[in-house]
Amino acid sequence: MNTWYERVKPRANSRTQLLLAGGLWVTVGGGLLYFGASWILEGRHLGLSLLLLGTGALLGIAKAAFILDRAAVKIVERIGQRGDGHCAGGFLSLRTWILVAAMILLGRLLRGGLIPAAAAGTLYVAIGTGLLVSSRLPLGSWRRSSGKSHGS
Repeated sequence: MNTWYERVKPRANSRTQLLLAGGLWVTVGGGLLYFGASWILEGRHLGLSLLLLGTGALLGIAKAAFILDRAAVKIVERIGQRGDGHCAGGFLSLRTWILVAAMILLGRLLRGGLIPAAAAGTLYVAIGTGLLVSSRLPLGSWRRSSGKSHGS
């Protein structure tokens, strides 16, 4: 039986889902990096600001290597296993979407002054850098899939 949701949900082929996944990581990562860097650079000491930016970037690269790359590979595998014609947002599992919502709420708390702006900025730079670095995996899969016939 076709439910209302089944009729109206946005469907996408695998290639489009790879682009959506990579695009989400680039968009969120870029936004976090921008806001984090702007909070850090609001400080009066350029030397400390540069140290915090560098620390955040190095932590982000480590986070990509040890955590986010594995998550990105799982997303790419999930998309491949699901195939074409599934919900466009289904490249993330329900559990992962809940985790994303929790991270958004935590971000709101951090921006609300829970910790100093420079510390929140460093954390944002780290997470943003990690997301940008690891976005290469779904975007690379998307790019490699361009020669295949997917019936876009």
